[in-house]
Amino acid sequence: MYKNMISQLPNPKVTVGRCLDKLIEYRPNSDQFPIIVSQDCGDESTAEVIQSYGSQIMHIKQPDLSDIQVSPKEKKFKGYFKIARHYGWALNQTFFNFNFDTVIIVEDDLDVAPDFYEYFLGTYPLLKKDPTLWCISAWNDNGKVGLVDENKPELLYRTDFFPGLGWMLTKSLWLELCNKWPRAYWDDWIRKPEQRKDRACIRPELSRTRTFGKIGVSNGLFFEKHLKFIKLNEKYVPFTKLNLSYLTKDMYDNEFLRAVYQSAVVSYQELKDGKVAYDGPVRIPYHTKDTYKRTAKLLGLMDDFRSGVPRMGYRGVVTFHHKGRTVYVAPNLNWKGYDITWS
Repeated sequence: MYKNMISQLPNPKVTVGRCLDKLIEYRPNSDQFPIIVSQDCGDESTAEVIQSYGSQIMHIKQPDLSDIQVSPKEKKFKGYFKIARHYGWALNQTFFNFNFDTVIIVEDDLDVAPDFYEYFLGTYPLLKKDPTLWCISAWNDNGKVGLVDENKPELLYRTDFFPGLGWMLTKSLWLELCNKWPRAYWDDWIRKPEQRKDRACIRPELSRTRTFGKIGVSNGLFFEKHLKFIKLNEKYVPFTKLNLSYLTKDMYDNEFLRAVYQSAVVSYQELKDGKVAYDGPVRIPYHTKDTYKRTAKLLGLMDDFRSGVPRMGYRGVVTFHHKGRTVYVAPNLNWKGYDITWS
């Protein structure tokens, strides 16, 4: 197992220290989880901060700091080109030079939960065994206070949406992606059907990472309205001692679809006003892109799509919690798949 951190913020010397402090504090075993810090800026003060950790980490530097030629309309997005270049180089180094089999990527503006490593250790066998999975993510895009059940830190899900923000991939996946790695916008690229190939990720109810990077390449996109409200898990869950076989596709799909489509149908207003007359999960239907976006906005969910997939969606269903109750925002039972034009 292996950690790779990628510095990409305007002031990485501040963020990388904060991130590294927690990664080292919570790390159960340095042999099992060597930390490699990949630096993508020539800033000497940043390098000094990284090197101050001595033998607790390995420090590598992306050698190509040259300017990247982009079209005039993409000039203001040049940072995304540099990020993609750095990701590709760093992953090539970790898999082909250091020859690791599995990598966990942590950007330098992330805090991690006390059970961050345990979460990945517990889910690692699923990723290796289940060919319908292609990543494990520590992140819940809708993991805001008020949308999660803080009493269920052990709860995990399958999702068709690639969450990123602290995620694990295998060398076999990188072999599949490396030769066609994009020049920019790698995260949207990886969400396209030709990369995803109908595979899912595992994601938690309560995020095991939280971003503190308000200022960065994305200029605080989503931060003030959304990201700063993400709940970081605080309770240690012994995932390696839990039976997580319920997350394998056949077992999960049968139970998930039964739970979703046997749940009672309610409106947003009934849920908001507390006028649901029964206990248990409920379902809010949607049939069009606009209906979903309106409903998501009202509920406080992220309302965007990437390659037709809503954030945290699985088989079109987005699951969250409202005052301790499971709520599904769901298409019809005869759902035919994602519409890539819903983006």
